[in-house]
Amino acid sequence: EVHVEESGGGLVQAGESLRLSCVASGFTFRTHWMYWIRQAPGKGLEWVATINGGGGGTKYYADSVTGRFTISRDNSKNMAYLEMNSLKPEDTAVYYCVAYVMGDVVKVVAQRLGYWGQGTQVTVSS
Repeated sequence: EVHVEESGGGLVQAGESLRLSCVASGFTFRTHWMYWIRQAPGKGLEWVATINGGGGGTKYYADSVTGRFTISRDNSKNMAYLEMNSLKPEDTAVYYCVAYVMGDVVKVVAQRLGYWGQGTQVTVSS
């Protein structure tokens, strides 16, 4: 059975940091690309970051988080991470971890393909 679970969300003040974790099981983790997707209150899904399968040497970020967020993975633990620094109120959202077999953010966000977690709430106060 496939299982993806996020943790690490919470309430922080603007400028502070959080580290989100994602643990996965039930599929070959190392071969899957990992995504962080978020959904702010009343808005649609927004892609945040992607890391490629295998060694994870290729990373992509949305313009809104470039320079502040860092995605990483540890294949030995079947885990992915999102380090979030200099948080802003506009980063407030439910953050989802997604595993998908290829690097195709359109399929993940628009078609909701892949294995999705239940999400973790991040709230940034001003």
